[in-house]
Amino acid sequence: MAGPLRFRVSHESWTEGRVRERLLRPLDDAFGARLETPWFTPPDGHEARRMEMDNGDIALFCWNEQRAYWLGNTETPETLWRTEKFDFTEVPYPVARWAQRELLARLELVDPWLAEYDHVAWFFLPVFLSKDGRETTRAFFADHAAGFPDATRDEALDFFEDALATGALDAYRYTMASKLGTSEGMDVGRMSAAMGEFIVAKLLADAELDFEPEVQLDSGHALDFRAAGKHLVEVTRPRPPTRRDRADTPTAAVRETADAKTSDQLRAHPDATLFVDCSSFRDDEWATVRAERPGVRHSPTVVFRARPDRHVEGYRVGTLPFEMGEAIDWLD
Repeated sequence: MAGPLRFRVSHESWTEGRVRERLLRPLDDAFGARLETPWFTPPDGHEARRMEMDNGDIALFCWNEQRAYWLGNTETPETLWRTEKFDFTEVPYPVARWAQRELLARLELVDPWLAEYDHVAWFFLPVFLSKDGRETTRAFFADHAAGFPDATRDEALDFFEDALATGALDAYRYTMASKLGTSEGMDVGRMSAAMGEFIVAKLLADAELDFEPEVQLDSGHALDFRAAGKHLVEVTRPRPPTRRDRADTPTAAVRETADAKTSDQLRAHPDATLFVDCSSFRDDEWATVRAERPGVRHSPTVVFRARPDRHVEGYRVGTLPFEMGEAIDWLD
């Protein structure tokens, strides 16, 4: 399975003739392809071309006398198979900026409703235009409101636009964007769970806590965040009762999902704080949790639900090792 968009870097000598022969020709044979002038001026000292395939694939190629940069969501021509891959932060900024302008313009052309949200479009660009995930990731926002029940796509996009506008996740763009997935198969439950991490990141940012995501630990586990430099945080998201094979009540779903974490990451890291994200629950399902406030085996735990209007409410099990300020409207 292909991953998020990355550059391939070639150190060979390139001319337009070689681009046509070694890159365009195999793509044309496979899909039907044409070579076009880029929409935006390439970086100083570089030449560049767009390759448009009849099946909707695209590729960008930019080169100077020292090296060349390939970026595409199509088959990689054989001449570039052994080249190394680099993300947008690992190539010269003018090259990355040019390529992203080209890709964002493409996104605006095919999905203008999505391109209206500047931060969402930019942050998730590596998956929105990836080889395998471009249809599923965009459909997740368009048809499933990014995991929010009873919400429109624009309400969900407004929420995540606000979350990403803080810039707190910019340094971790590839790590976090890739969580949405680059698969041709649509798994709404898994993708919704991934968005739970973005919601918790927003809560930590709203609480003015510094944090880093995807923390690799000596135990062999990776926990979702380290907050305030020392406090580990793990996030889990119950599937709504209507979508579960077991745990057919909201409170049972919360308990089962939270308790499952105690046999893995939280057993190795008992001081970590668990966030149980119930943002996939409908109003009636959350009302049951809100009224009963089911306990869980792990402490400390935060059980919460966010809505696209940015209202977040929840309750605590045990005492949190850090302050959340007004990020959550506490029920207790």
